[in-house]
Amino acid sequence: MRPYIIGIAGPSGSGKTELAVRLQAKLEDSILLSLDSYYLSQDHLPPSERALCNFDDPALLDWELVNRQIAALSRGEAVEHPIYSFEYHTRLDSTVHVRPSKYLIVEGIFGLHDEDLRSLCNARFYVHAPDDVCLARRIERDVQFRGRTEQSVVDQYTATVRPSAQLYVLPTEKYAHLSVSGTQPIDSSVADSLAFILQASA
Repeated sequence: MRPYIIGIAGPSGSGKTELAVRLQAKLEDSILLSLDSYYLSQDHLPPSERALCNFDDPALLDWELVNRQIAALSRGEAVEHPIYSFEYHTRLDSTVHVRPSKYLIVEGIFGLHDEDLRSLCNARFYVHAPDDVCLARRIERDVQFRGRTEQSVVDQYTATVRPSAQLYVLPTEKYAHLSVSGTQPIDSSVADSLAFILQASA
């Protein structure tokens, strides 16, 4: 089976992951791959230094593996999807066996950054949202689920997240077939995206 590949990008906190999850629920026989799983292992660094890396820089992703595995899935071949530990900033020895499906959703802030990955996507979506909304959502997520303090989230956002988004993420909106607002009701974004997919794949 050769899947219909959907790439979803947008800045951190824009709502791209929510769109990807909702689309997966709507599309029968679909799988969702997060580019976060493809970060390069930082086990060459002391543990105290690993968290200091700028994970909002696309250079920290293993693009060779990303494109090799997405290309394999596009040919109807199964792959061993990596598992990345954000606690230790290393790639685990275990993997997840992923079989081809009718729809493959590839989601991440750099979902439209790489030319080779873009060329594999049948549909490319971008989710945009105002900077203050993205920051507020990031604070809520990181404080509630990642044990961070609000000030540490703000400091990181100011130092690396926002500048990297402006440099690497926001410019990729021009590659999208469809751009949706991350502040409009999610049902509207899902409906717009599904309409594009169904029309394009008809």
